[in-house]
Amino acid sequence: MKHMKTAFSVIFLLVLGGFLFIWIHNELEFREELKERPAPSGLHPIVEEKKNELIEKAADIGIDILITDDFRSINAQDNLHSQGRTEPGQIVTHAKGGESYHNYGLAIDFALRLANGDVVWDIKRDGNGNGKADWFEVADIAKELGFSWGGDWRHFKDYPHLEMNFGLSIDELQKGWRPEDVME
Repeated sequence: MKHMKTAFSVIFLLVLGGFLFIWIHNELEFREELKERPAPSGLHPIVEEKKNELIEKAADIGIDILITDDFRSINAQDNLHSQGRTEPGQIVTHAKGGESYHNYGLAIDFALRLANGDVVWDIKRDGNGNGKADWFEVADIAKELGFSWGGDWRHFKDYPHLEMNFGLSIDELQKGWRPEDVME
């Protein structure tokens, strides 16, 4: 009986080890596929598609939005980061060049556009008159489309900011990992 338990334990460990080996191999292979893709020069295709859907869905409920920023070069990010620090203006980001999802084509910023063409960043405005702040309605639509919203951040609230990180950290993006261009 004792030998039988030992045999079952050994078989169990071998099977478990095999599953772990296959899982780790597949995970490493997946991560390897993400590596060493060229640096982006524009929005990721899925982010571009979802951005366009966001504009349409907001318009469907009477909210006109303007995408004020999307892909941002590392130089542009550094210039923005210097604002309020070494350059005049208010601090608008804590991310240096290479530390923002904008630098990898995975983020957009939006604002509300009024009927007269003016652009506002009024998060309390209810331009469609339904009793809800337009800004939060847009954020809710964006989250339904798969974006994360900077207004949900715990510390530095970035209300215009929407991003899709595809499960990749800034560190991984800096190492050259890139998300796939297709939705599953």
